[in-house]
Amino acid sequence: MADFGISAGQFVAVVWDKSSPMEALKDLVDKLRALTGDEGRVSVENINQLLQSAHKESSFDIILSGIIPGSTTLHSAEILAEMARILRPSGCLFLKEPVETAVAVNNSKVKTASKLCSALTLSGLVEVKELQRKFLSPEEIQSVREHLGYHSDSLLSVQITGKKPDFEVGSSSQLKLSTTKKSSGKPAVDPAAAKLWTLSANDMEDESVDLIDSDELLDPEDMKKPDPASLRAASCGEGKKRKACKNCTCGLAEELEREKSRDQISSQPKSACGNCYLGDAFRCASCPYLGMPAFRPGEKVLLSDSNFNDA
Repeated sequence: MADFGISAGQFVAVVWDKSSPMEALKDLVDKLRALTGDEGRVSVENINQLLQSAHKESSFDIILSGIIPGSTTLHSAEILAEMARILRPSGCLFLKEPVETAVAVNNSKVKTASKLCSALTLSGLVEVKELQRKFLSPEEIQSVREHLGYHSDSLLSVQITGKKPDFEVGSSSQLKLSTTKKSSGKPAVDPAAAKLWTLSANDMEDESVDLIDSDELLDPEDMKKPDPASLRAASCGEGKKRKACKNCTCGLAEELEREKSRDQISSQPKSACGNCYLGDAFRCASCPYLGMPAFRPGEKVLLSDSNFNDA
């Protein structure tokens, strides 16, 4: 019992199941009652009835589950959460359970040691660690087959402990916030440090300060106006169809616009008499502009939809 740290006046809970030998359970309870004394208490609970028990929160200092020799108790997530609930802050849980060591085995009934430690952590316990690992006795192997219906040659028995944090679940604490007002003034600046980064007009008039003329940094070649052709990109205007870039800066877009205007003017029919733009009164019978309104020379004639409507 010294391994569990039980002393006089403590409240201890012993959890058992159908695989626990009754004689071993009775011997364990007698030893615990001798340790806790009259001021303490030892409660015996069946694991299947633990969730229906009337224990209040923070009822026990220590909980022993599956510790009875020959017991092969399995602990579900709900059972572990209930044990964490009825534990007092800083109380300890000691449990023993058969675990699977084969990596390839995927069975939801028997957990591995790492999954069992994770389950204790998820239930709210801290400082979870494995205390002991040993092979199952022949009686325990037979108990696993009879009570759990599980057959495996790679089972081990592990003993794990966990501790409840030193605060109760759902507890709250008032935060002590400082009510003193912070000074709104600017922090003091070291005069020596400020002087290093200060440049006055008097400092600029010092004869020891050499200023560089920006025009002296330019070469004669930099002053020449660049050739527009040299500003074009290597791929600008190449290919079967010349096309300017979206943000053209080399002048290709203006050049293509001028070519387009010249093509529009050259595509218009040429007047033989030179009076086509004056109107039908001055046009000959074979004039291509016959029936069109008067227009300025070189202007492209466009008819709106209203011109085709009957009066």
